[in-house]
Amino acid sequence: MFSIQNYKLKIAVQDIGAELCKITSVKHNTDFMWHADPNVWGSFAPNLFPIIGALKNDSYTFEGKTYTLPKHGFVRHNKAITLHKQTKNSLIFKLTSNTDTLNHYPFKFEFYISYTLNNNVLEVNHTIKNTDDKTMYFSVGGHPAFKCPVFENENYEDYVLEFENEENSKRHLINMENGLISSKTEEVFNNSNKIPLTHNLFNADALVFKDTKSRKITLKSTKKGDVITVHFKGFPYLGIWAKPNGNFVCIEPWLGIADSETTNQKLEDKAGVLSLASNKTFEAAYSIEIHNAHLV
Repeated sequence: MFSIQNYKLKIAVQDIGAELCKITSVKHNTDFMWHADPNVWGSFAPNLFPIIGALKNDSYTFEGKTYTLPKHGFVRHNKAITLHKQTKNSLIFKLTSNTDTLNHYPFKFEFYISYTLNNNVLEVNHTIKNTDDKTMYFSVGGHPAFKCPVFENENYEDYVLEFENEENSKRHLINMENGLISSKTEEVFNNSNKIPLTHNLFNADALVFKDTKSRKITLKSTKKGDVITVHFKGFPYLGIWAKPNGNFVCIEPWLGIADSETTNQKLEDKAGVLSLASNKTFEAAYSIEIHNAHLV
């Protein structure tokens, strides 16, 4: 495990999967991340690459050949990812394509993820380099799980997710038998910018959005005010998720989305897939702001 801190926050990152596992206030030792209870959901903040969500039959085709990939790809739980560089305020990890990745994903690449502390904000940056001689296709995103409730003498229902703007975006329902995006949608907002948190909100799996106007969401306590804001400019897709019995909520910025039930399973035709030309580099970042009122 690796850690860094400044005068307000300290973070820890697991070596396996380069998974962020702690954001803690220096002054009060308040934990803001979910504690990954294996009896509920044993992860903290998986890194999603080169796909997001599930593939139809866990497989796709590229240039006439079929490949298999697990849900959310192969960075999470990956033991081959290594610490590339550490500075006073940042940790940078690297995964290079290898025999195992090439068996599941026929592209040579370098994947970097960096965690940088700046005052009360943690920036999470993804850098993907295509080191192959052909165009590569991929998705990338985050899955951070935040403790909820954060403070003592609070309940889950004391929290809301407050969006930057009023929204009319509908959630795209997931087929819970196969994890694919169905054709069904459901109203969530109705000209509001808030989603009250309840455990049964997630009985039908994640809330998946394709067209929210907002590019930041705040986890807000009705008793303590704004606690955590996730900023995700440049990420067109969004997932909100928790286990129905879990005291956490995931705010997930995505560049990509799970397969639809009607997919042709061709990687280059996948909904939301990105393309990167040979020898080119792609970057995308989101940030996690811990509000200063809870750090002083």
